Amino acid sequence: MTDAVIVSTARTALCKSWRGAFNMTHGATMGGHVVQHAVARAKLDPAEIEDVIMGCANPEGATGFNIARQIALRAGLPVTTSGMTVNRFCSSGLQTIALAAQRVIAGEADIFVAGGVESISCVQNEMNQHMGKEDWLKEHKPEIYWTMLQTAETVAKRYKIDREAQDRFGVQSQQRAAASRAAGKFNDEIVPITVTMKVVDKNTGQESTKETTVTQDEGIRADTTYEGVSQIKPALEGGVIAAGNASQFSDGASAAVVMNAKTAEKKGLQPLGIFRGFAVAGCEPDEMGIGPVFAIPKLLKQTGLKMDDIGLWELNEAFAVQVIYCRDKLGIPNDRLNVDGGAIAVGHPYGTTGARLVGHALIEGKRRGVKYAVVTMCIGGGMGAAGLFEVV
Repeated sequence: MTDAVIVSTARTALCKSWRGAFNMTHGATMGGHVVQHAVARAKLDPAEIEDVIMGCANPEGATGFNIARQIALRAGLPVTTSGMTVNRFCSSGLQTIALAAQRVIAGEADIFVAGGVESISCVQNEMNQHMGKEDWLKEHKPEIYWTMLQTAETVAKRYKIDREAQDRFGVQSQQRAAASRAAGKFNDEIVPITVTMKVVDKNTGQESTKETTVTQDEGIRADTTYEGVSQIKPALEGGVIAAGNASQFSDGASAAVVMNAKTAEKKGLQPLGIFRGFAVAGCEPDEMGIGPVFAIPKLLKQTGLKMDDIGLWELNEAFAVQVIYCRDKLGIPNDRLNVDGGAIAVGHPYGTTGARLVGHALIEGKRRGVKYAVVTMCIGGGMGAAGLFEVV
């Protein structure tokens, strides 16, 4: 069987939504930047790219109009390179890499770019809500329209995961991410970009713009302590989900070059990793956070592996509560899980995260000398996704 390999990865740093450096940056700008650099890092002629597949959870406005096609053109790829936008909410970026790999394995084409982009700043509060909910679903399965926050509170209550455990996990995420950033562990992923951002004066409310070069993830706080985060007011009155134990709203983009292993070998390219499998599974929408509990066993069964075979786990930190549940339910070792922190510290641009985690898992996996890495996450609407990669 043909192997599909990932030969390069590139991402922007992740910036805080609304207040961060990307609050005026179009999705095509962010996406085009990372695609251009992913192709350059792979030392490929842009004309060799068959298709650009980009994930996006909110594909409208600044990330609408088939943003993948816009990104392909913005990256400097020729008009002969097409583009496809994919939406599987928080696993969109992982889904695109799986789709590209599957198309390689099927013999459809040899070279793809896959990744994700999200501009929460420019899209989330401006989205079209006209006829957003269907009557039958509102009556029979209304939880499918719940906010992720509501589902996280349900998981906490249903499985008795208290605020302290969540806050301590959030602190762990920040501390790990801060240590990894200080050690330069994100440097091989991030490609700096200069953008114009909006700045609002806190005292007067006056708006202005400034040019800034983004080189590091904005959400990482090295000074985070349990004493500090435990005092943060919960998002819902009487709830346990708070800013210190939930993922940060973020903007950003990530891309990877996925190609036929034989073609990569002919070109003298050293892969970062090999795609080995992908699985999705559904669960009740009101506890969507536990989706990985169903997707991971499915992935391991289809690939013939066991939990102990996985040397590195990247489980997206949508909320600390769901990561804790999935970790403990499946028996994932804490010292193999999100070793450089996760979305609580780094940020979570929905459609971007899966692609970011794949790139990071392959780079970190090589540092640690592991053979297999799994990237997994919960998905809005009640789903889970998991991808298996062999580290090269």
